[in-house]
Amino acid sequence: MKILGIDPGLRTTGFGVIHKQGQKLTYIASGTIKTVEGSLPDRLKTILSGVSEIVSTYRPDCAAIEKVFVNVNPQSTLLLGQARGAAICALVSADLSVAEYTALQVKQGVVGHGRAKKEQVQDMVQRLLMLSGTPSPDAADALGVAICHAHSGEALSNLASIAPGLAKRGLRVKAGRLIG
Repeated sequence: MKILGIDPGLRTTGFGVIHKQGQKLTYIASGTIKTVEGSLPDRLKTILSGVSEIVSTYRPDCAAIEKVFVNVNPQSTLLLGQARGAAICALVSADLSVAEYTALQVKQGVVGHGRAKKEQVQDMVQRLLMLSGTPSPDAADALGVAICHAHSGEALSNLASIAPGLAKRGLRVKAGRLIG
């Protein structure tokens, strides 16, 4: 299975493509889509076109994207959400399923704890994918999203397969969690 990870940003959107076969993860490609200063619609178009080009070049089976966090500046959060929306539109236009993960989930999935620094994520991505060099922070974050999905996606599908049996016992699965 080929997984495309996206780390959205209005100035720089990171992408990473990995291949998962069993438990083995293999690096395929990574990089960034950079927008130039200008109007918001032009920058969103650059993100949309860039993600569409990546999808047509690497033909992933699925995609995962980092969720937007609410920060102290509402305007920044709104702009990031629009960049994320442009990327999601490109993914769903290519009929890809899109999973979403918080930065905390990605850091836990890659480094093992949610308070990891960017340098720790870069280092672990390099080690997990056996890269010869350190990827840029945005590319490393995107590869981290893909790695997180490679591990979490399988667990969620396993959980979904047992959900009907759990329902008979009065239990259910909500947002990937078992509740009674």
